[in-house]
Amino acid sequence: MNNQAVPRLPVTWRPRNMRVVGYGLAVLCMATMVTLAIILPETWRLQDRLGLVFLGLLLVGGLYLLTRPKVVVAESSVTVVNVIRTYVLEWAEIIDVRMPVGEPWPTVDLADGSTLAVMGIQSNDGALARSCLAQFRALLHERGEAQEPGDNGPS
Repeated sequence: MNNQAVPRLPVTWRPRNMRVVGYGLAVLCMATMVTLAIILPETWRLQDRLGLVFLGLLLVGGLYLLTRPKVVVAESSVTVVNVIRTYVLEWAEIIDVRMPVGEPWPTVDLADGSTLAVMGIQSNDGALARSCLAQFRALLHERGEAQEPGDNGPS
């Protein structure tokens, strides 16, 4: 195991690059649609202009979904918020977390044999992603592993 310090709980991890790009594009899309609605020729009616603004709002909503992922780690649970769904996991449900080289985000192996993508940590964040993953692994090692039967823990 590495020497990564175990962070104090609760802790929230969010992808940095995806939020910067998503929020920047949202502002750009909305500004473009409002500007178009204002400068279009007189032949465009009010409902056409409102339609452009509404289209901008739809684009902003889609971009918001892309900026939504996060991981919230608390004393008793891990909440994984992905683009559409939110999962609340108990520590005992998580067997391992891994992010092979070239993968966009880590996956957790669950006790029921399934895996779950953790989009709140993204490899394109580089060192930040590696640090978050190391902290997650340290917390998993500390909280997720069950004691062996008859083991009373450290003395």
